[in-house]
Amino acid sequence: MDEEKKLVRCLRQGLILWQDFKKDGRALYIGDESSPIAEALELAGLHVEAVTLDASVDDEWVSAHEDAFDCIVSIADIERVTSPETYILAWRKMLTRDGKLLLGMNNRLGLKYFCGDRDPHTMRSFDGVENYRLVYANPKDTFNGRMYSRGELGQMVARAGFDKVKFYAVLPDLMNPMLIYADDEKPLESLSTRLFPTYNHPESVFLEEQYLYDTLVDEGLFHEMANAYLIECAKGDTLSDVVHVTSSLERGRVNGFLTIIHERSEHDGKRTVEKRAPYAEGLTHIRELEENTEALKAHGIKVIDGKLDGSRYTMPFITEEVGELRLKRLFREDREAFLRELDHFRDLILQSSEHEAEDSGNGDGVILKRGYYDMVPLNSFYIDGEYVFYDQEFSIEHYPANVMIMRTVDLAYDTTDGKLCMEYPRERLYERYNLNKRLADWQRMDAEFLSSFRMDNVLRAYHQKCRADYGALNLQRQRINFSDDEHEKYFRDIFPKDGRPIVVFGSGNWAKKFMTFYGRHLNVTAIVDNNKEAWGKAIEGIEVESADALTKMETGSFRLIICIKNYLSVLHQIADMSIDDYRIYDGNESYVLPDAARLSDNPNDEADAPKRKKYKVGYIAGVFDLIHIGHLNMFRRAKEQCDYLIVGVVSDKQVRLGKKVEPFVPFEERIEMVRAIRYVDEAHEIPFEYSGTIEAWQMYHFDVQFSGSDYINDPGWLSWRDFLRRHGSELVFFPYTQQTSSTKIKALINKKLV
Repeated sequence: MDEEKKLVRCLRQGLILWQDFKKDGRALYIGDESSPIAEALELAGLHVEAVTLDASVDDEWVSAHEDAFDCIVSIADIERVTSPETYILAWRKMLTRDGKLLLGMNNRLGLKYFCGDRDPHTMRSFDGVENYRLVYANPKDTFNGRMYSRGELGQMVARAGFDKVKFYAVLPDLMNPMLIYADDEKPLESLSTRLFPTYNHPESVFLEEQYLYDTLVDEGLFHEMANAYLIECAKGDTLSDVVHVTSSLERGRVNGFLTIIHERSEHDGKRTVEKRAPYAEGLTHIRELEENTEALKAHGIKVIDGKLDGSRYTMPFITEEVGELRLKRLFREDREAFLRELDHFRDLILQSSEHEAEDSGNGDGVILKRGYYDMVPLNSFYIDGEYVFYDQEFSIEHYPANVMIMRTVDLAYDTTDGKLCMEYPRERLYERYNLNKRLADWQRMDAEFLSSFRMDNVLRAYHQKCRADYGALNLQRQRINFSDDEHEKYFRDIFPKDGRPIVVFGSGNWAKKFMTFYGRHLNVTAIVDNNKEAWGKAIEGIEVESADALTKMETGSFRLIICIKNYLSVLHQIADMSIDDYRIYDGNESYVLPDAARLSDNPNDEADAPKRKKYKVGYIAGVFDLIHIGHLNMFRRAKEQCDYLIVGVVSDKQVRLGKKVEPFVPFEERIEMVRAIRYVDEAHEIPFEYSGTIEAWQMYHFDVQFSGSDYINDPGWLSWRDFLRRHGSELVFFPYTQQTSSTKIKALINKKLV
């Protein structure tokens, strides 16, 4: 089993592994015995039997197993049958006197479906929301299943004879259970930073689900609009005392935890928090949690005390304000108090460990002997005038304090109020803590560590299948506001066909991306913006001017392309200037470059058909340091398969940061040598900010990317191949040249053998 499948199995087991099952009890799983849930029941110490859905209600089989099972588990099976209650009644008969039925069920009124996700049974949007009034109405329709609302599910289990029932809201869904809340239990923190929504069909989603939950909580609709439920139905009197679970089992057996809040402890009747390592491989990591807590205490940092007992670490439940929410509130209410508190938080980070290097003022900041990565507002409470920390799972040796300080700024900065954020930009906080000089390094280190323990590289392809791409999401939302013709005119067909001059409106990230991707192919004569701080600065060699410069240009002599995310105010502004030849660039959209369009529009008449190659436009990316026969063979083989070959060459900066080495040959020389190779039609620098396969495809719209076979099993490359195939392109691997490589040549040079 490959690593991705192992992690997905762990992820799905988080749905039930937090339950305290009867040791050595008997469990019945409705479904395949090889499923992750069946395995989870075995891990919990149960003797598991599996049976198919139809067989589970066979009269003879039910009679033979009356009062036999301590637990029966079914996940969304009865959504596929016409009479779910018949199945629940049969399963109830097979439970022991104190047995439990656990039903995993989707909610037809789940928030994800209001955000545009497709129904898992009809594969159309909004069918469940409308209670299937437009489907299954015709007798000729084939029944494929349906979801139910919370109220309907409650009535269903009650009619089946269960009067002890507890609903748990499951987010983001049954297949990806990361957050679980019992009846009436509300999130104590904003889900915008905790939740990663998942979907049956991400391409149809048009709202950012995670930002809607705060309002649902305030309005008392959180449970009614949960995407799914785990329903605990007790035949006896005992229900679980668990009120909330956070699962991080997607991190795997070593680093995966369950954080479980219990309603009451046996000792004092108060709520407790339990950190559980459900796999034997996780015992070392849970001990590290205890060690980190003690180490912070030794440095005068206040922590929530806990107790380790085998695979479980227990702590008292705290009801005080979470540090992140306090700082965000102060940002809105009292800016000076916010800055004082942020300074104090910075000081606590610096206090948490010995300093291996002090801040010299050159941008490096303090280097901590041990950096506690989770020492951020999200993992703290504000108690009696002080921040008290918990869940300090990770410590990293020789770590820059600036990474945690930057994380603190990012988590504390309130991005929910656009006006406030414009009044006080995040960049001012970066300047306050001298983060700007090496901000890219801190961001890279933060992203690398997060990606590593979240196993993003292994799960990238899986996430692409079930998580929304927020560029595509914004496109979906944007299309709702325009007719098809309007959207095509203003957002898709943005390049002038007559070669007339282009003026770019904007100087931010989207303008920079536009110029990086398309500037060299177009006749861009000016860049304008309303931001005074941008005036006089250059983007791709063109200085930014005041937007007032538009009034001096002859109307109709240029096309204005607006490269600003929030463009509505600009539309009003240019309307007052009587500018009507404008288009709107969307940084999440893909546009066909003029060069690529020329290639794709070239007719292939039948006389030329025998000469055509397999692909039109091919692409290769690489460093090409110390060009050798292996490079030439790859270019030759690529050109044999495509009419036009584009090569992306990695910059010196990217080599230093990505490969942690200094290139032997400077970029300017490397790219000229690549251009001189007869198989290469074009060679361009790979933009530092947009260096991935997806960005390359957006720039060139190639039909195929070629790469060395040393990446053939790399999860990241395989996820990019999935992206390319979804967009009509392909990824082809060539055998890696074993005899010669730049690395081997460099090694020989370093040894002074050549």
